[in-house]
Amino acid sequence: MRFVDEYRDADRAQALAAKITDLCEPGRHYKFMEVCGGHTHTIYKHGLEDYLPENIQLVHGPGCPVCVIPMGRVDDAIHIAQQPDVVMTSFGDMMRVPGSTRSFIDSNADNTDIRMVYSPLDALKLAKGNPGKHVVFMAIGFETTAPSTAMTVLRAAVDEVENFSVFDNHVTVIPAIKAVLDSPDLRLDGFIGPGHVSTVIGCRPYGFIAEDYGKPLVVAGFEPLDILQSIYMLLRQLTDGRSEVENQYSRVVPWDGNQAALRAISDVMELRPYFEWRGLGFISHSALRLRDDYARFDAERLFELPGVRVADPKACQCGEVLKGVLKPWECKVFGTACTPETPIGTCMVSSEGACAAYYNYGRFERSRVKEATRA
Repeated sequence: MRFVDEYRDADRAQALAAKITDLCEPGRHYKFMEVCGGHTHTIYKHGLEDYLPENIQLVHGPGCPVCVIPMGRVDDAIHIAQQPDVVMTSFGDMMRVPGSTRSFIDSNADNTDIRMVYSPLDALKLAKGNPGKHVVFMAIGFETTAPSTAMTVLRAAVDEVENFSVFDNHVTVIPAIKAVLDSPDLRLDGFIGPGHVSTVIGCRPYGFIAEDYGKPLVVAGFEPLDILQSIYMLLRQLTDGRSEVENQYSRVVPWDGNQAALRAISDVMELRPYFEWRGLGFISHSALRLRDDYARFDAERLFELPGVRVADPKACQCGEVLKGVLKPWECKVFGTACTPETPIGTCMVSSEGACAAYYNYGRFERSRVKEATRA
C-alpha cells in the first residue's frame, strides 16, 4: 500500500477482524498491551475495539513520554525558571502538566518565562538571540526524541554557546516494559510494540521479552490496519506456540535501528543509575543524563534543584492507568474533576495520554455500558 487512506480501509479492516476471530481459541481470553500512547489514540479514534471479539482485551502501557514525568521534576523545572534571567522552554504538551502546586502556564502568571518550542534547536536559536538570558530546554521523551536533544547539544558545543543548557528527562522504553512484566498486578499475553521508539532503537532490544518472559511482541505502525495486523500476528504466534519479536512496521522501522541516532545519544548521554517514573516508581538505568564532557550544558549541574519527591494526588490513579491495571474511566475523578481543561493527572494532559484518548473520543461512555452489560 502507498497511500494513507489504504491503511484505513473499512473492508480490509473487516477482513482482518474475521481472521483475528478465526484464530481466537474458544473460551480463552487474550490481553495485549499497546505500549505506545500513539497506538492508544488510534485504537479509540477509529473504534478498533469494536472490530475485535470480546475475548481480546487491549490495555495501555507506559509509553506516553509526558505521562511518566513525576510532579517533582515539573517542580524542579519551575524552580529553574524562577532564577534570574532564565528562560525555560519545553514542548507544548508539557505546558499544562501539573506539578505539586502549579503547571508551567500557572507559573507564567507569577512572572516566570516558560515558552513553548517545537524542537530543542528552537531553544538554542533563542539562546543565540538573547545573550543576556540563560535558555534551558526541558528535554522529555523516549529514545524517539533523545537524538534531537543530543544533536542540539553537539551544535551548542561547536558554536560555543554559553547561555544554553538542557534539563534532561529522557527515559528509555526497555526498563519500563520490564517493570510491567515484573509487576504482579498484570498478566499479559503479548505486546504491540512501540513504533516511534523502534525507528531509533530497532527491534533487537525487545528480544528478552520473548526469550526470558515467553511473550510475543509485534512492532506496529500507527494506522488502523497496522494495529489490526499486529494483533493478527500476535494471535498467529500464540496459535503456533511461538514467542518471537516481529516487525509489522518494516516500512519505517529497521531491525537494527538508526545507527546514526544511536551514536548521537551515546556520544552525548549516559544512563542514570535510577530515575523516578510516575506510577512505576524508581526504575534503575531507565533514563538518560548528559555525560561529564557536556556538563556545561547540564541544567541539573548548573542550578541547585529542590529534588523533592512529590506523591501523586490521592484522587488521581494515573499510575494504575499507566500500568494498564485500570481503564481510564475506572478512575474516580475521570471526566468529572479531571478533564482536559482541568487535568489532575498527566494522562489527561498529553496528546498521547490514555485518559485524553478515552475522553476525547467518548470511549468512556461505551466502555461503561459494555462492562455493565457483561456484569
